[in-house]
Amino acid sequence: MTGTVLLTLGRLPKALDIARGFAALGWRVIVAEPFRWHLTGSSNTVARSYVVRAPAVDHARYLDDLALIIAAEKVSLVVPVSEETMHVAFLAARLGPDVRVFTVAPEAVLGLHSKQGFVAAAGAYGLRVPTTRRLDAGGTADRDVIVKPVFSCSGRGVRRIRRGEALPEPDPAHPAIIQDFIEGQEVSTCSIAHQGRALATVVYRGGIMSGSVAVSFERIDPSPALVDWIDRFIAGCGHSGFISFDLILDKDGVPYGIECNPRATSGVHFLDPASVAAAILDPAAAIRFRPERELQQFYSCLTAFFGFRDLGRILRTLGRARDVTWSLRDPKPFLLMTFTTWKIIWMAMRQGVPFGQVATLDVGWYDEDKDARINSRREPVP
Repeated sequence: MTGTVLLTLGRLPKALDIARGFAALGWRVIVAEPFRWHLTGSSNTVARSYVVRAPAVDHARYLDDLALIIAAEKVSLVVPVSEETMHVAFLAARLGPDVRVFTVAPEAVLGLHSKQGFVAAAGAYGLRVPTTRRLDAGGTADRDVIVKPVFSCSGRGVRRIRRGEALPEPDPAHPAIIQDFIEGQEVSTCSIAHQGRALATVVYRGGIMSGSVAVSFERIDPSPALVDWIDRFIAGCGHSGFISFDLILDKDGVPYGIECNPRATSGVHFLDPASVAAAILDPAAAIRFRPERELQQFYSCLTAFFGFRDLGRILRTLGRARDVTWSLRDPKPFLLMTFTTWKIIWMAMRQGVPFGQVATLDVGWYDEDKDARINSRREPVP
């Protein structure tokens, strides 16, 4: 079976992997993206790219744009890629039964995206998480804690407050949580799930970091306790689609979940793209790992020369790790990456923040106004 698949973001390397995977299976790939020029749009696996409104700017019109594309291109499958997933989840209610959206209902997605909602869910499933509470007053921290917005991504707004230091004053417009700091090793995961069952899970750790975002990463073999934590959470929430976690392994190797991303992360690069596409289409399909244990985003690693102390590690990574975008059969995304991402590069330079922190500013979900968003559903576009 083949058809037309719509990817709802094109600027990130994981979108390129997904596009290549579907094209390898004979599917026609369409991309919707707020930027006119983007990484995946330069790929020879993409039939057409559409410019759409940015969902963080105009949620309702973004859904209108997607619905019109789906109708015009006879799309049968919609695959959200990154932070826009929280918006795309609202699309299913506007479509007919012949179009599938690869994520769960908006209430479920937002519950997982919420830092507070995720902790509550994990606790209900009997899984370890740091002690967490809403930031409702300032004062002084009586222990080492992490303060983070309820809705955020790419480490934006995350701060470590040490014991004795002042806590930030609460901001009703930007609610935050306080989470006990857990000493240990941080690992990230990326799973593909179907009806509460993990079809495949990648566990990896960052090597070279740009802010809090890894630009080189290494796949590691998870402990049984870590696999059990992930499987129990996915089973508990009955998730279908991409789902990813950040966890801390304490000195005894006990996992504590600190964050959930109901979307794909860089871990998806460790999976064979065609088998990922096949599993999205049919959960019985086998998902294969790529042979590489270490991967990099080459150009982002180059920028790490500025301000990164261990230059030797950067050079070793550049020399041995495979770039996630390079393909001899599809070279343009790698060769044109500086041009296709210039707008994000310029915003990062202008704001003086890492690339990863601005790459999804216009597509993320940053508020708690669920009812207003849910009520923005409109009649299906014919």
